[in-house]
Amino acid sequence: MLDIDSSRLVSEENMWLKLEDSRAALMGVYGLTKAALNDHNAHWLYGEVRSGDFSIPIRQDLKAISSHNLSPSYGVMEDLKSWRRFYAVINAANIFIERVPEVLANDKRYTDNNMVVDVAQARFLRAFAYFYMVRIWGDVPLITSSQEGKFTDAPREDQFKVLAWVQQELEAAAADLPYRYSVNDPQQIGNYYNEAPSRWDGALARKLTAYALLAHVAAWQSNYPDAATYSKFVVDNYGKAGMGLIPSETLSAANGFFYDKNSNQLLGFGHVYNHVEGSFTGHIEELTLATPVVDKTIPDMFLPKDKILQYFNEANDQRFSADTLGNPTSENYFRNFNGRYPIFSKIKCILGGVTNPTFRLFSSATVFTRLEDIYLLRAESLAVLGETNGAIDLLNTLRERRGLAKYAFEKNGELVDAIFHERNRELMGEGHRWYDLIRYSRLKNDNSPINQMIRANAIYWPIAKDVLAQNSKLTQNEYWK
Repeated sequence: MLDIDSSRLVSEENMWLKLEDSRAALMGVYGLTKAALNDHNAHWLYGEVRSGDFSIPIRQDLKAISSHNLSPSYGVMEDLKSWRRFYAVINAANIFIERVPEVLANDKRYTDNNMVVDVAQARFLRAFAYFYMVRIWGDVPLITSSQEGKFTDAPREDQFKVLAWVQQELEAAAADLPYRYSVNDPQQIGNYYNEAPSRWDGALARKLTAYALLAHVAAWQSNYPDAATYSKFVVDNYGKAGMGLIPSETLSAANGFFYDKNSNQLLGFGHVYNHVEGSFTGHIEELTLATPVVDKTIPDMFLPKDKILQYFNEANDQRFSADTLGNPTSENYFRNFNGRYPIFSKIKCILGGVTNPTFRLFSSATVFTRLEDIYLLRAESLAVLGETNGAIDLLNTLRERRGLAKYAFEKNGELVDAIFHERNRELMGEGHRWYDLIRYSRLKNDNSPINQMIRANAIYWPIAKDVLAQNSKLTQNEYWK
């Protein structure tokens, strides 16, 4: 069999000839992006474990990450220090952008409009990979062409230059992306690759996806005027994308928001069970679930009881609340609250979206952002800019949907604090917490441990040794030398 050329692989000389080649290549960029986030559960180890909120019973690698001890190489840590999987996304996107015009020249079925929309998605995914890397490593090499066959060493570029380029790319992509696919949006006519809208809803980058990421890019740089502008576009136009705010019961249902894919996932990467995309690893459930939700004795990470009560400290919260005796009155986010290990079970897509404790095969989507995230990011931006009433209105929209009373200074404290508190509750387990703590600390600008880390550039990860060895122009992050 090894001596016979596979009929399932397209050779380089036969690639970029027909419409099916462009679809395959573009879906390949999406697949590499999903792999970059999910390999070794990276999205949650970067964004949740490092925040220090979760306790780690056994795993030494997770304990090290939680305590910001990133020098050791045991467990998955050396893989997490490597940016190779993100540059695989960037290289695939570069090749796609350069080569896809050949499909336009060779296949009359492939239209100009199809190519414009495809290239916009590739540009978006490339920009997303750079933004994601900047938050982890700071300065990174900026490579915008494939240079096929060449492996030229490239130095790290200043992160602000990289983010300026990311903003430019996202704005260009947003101009060409539709609100939805296969609904005769003026920017994407007809059925996209001959598929109905249900095939693409929540699966592909859309116009609002680009604006949502632009809001995150601006907020990360403390550019709150731009963050307010970009997030306003999302809040004002989400109806055009068939989106809405999510009820609490849908958010935490086994076959709810995180199961499969749906249009409310502003940027999500599905693991569709019916497409045989479920897996034992690459999901937060692998880290957080244990008995009584699945057949596992001890979770890899859990939120201690005192922190749960600290964060969910208001009555009638539909996500989680407890009575005066400490008994849960709502368990959407947590099970086994009074056991030794409270189980974070907000995300629990097992098999085909049903709770089956005997088989740990997971199918939840990896969601980078959703509408509630952008509501709260806009509230944060307006609060920083002094537009208090607008910020409170946005915050109250979310609070009331979760069963809470309207914001009051006497009860909820400073507005910015209340917004970040709400982000922690609403977005828990979705990979935002560490980056939220950095933005919050920058706003406070006090002598907190995280601000000390920001000043020392300790918030960034060290670069893997094999990456440094391959590229002579790279230097290690100063804090980790």
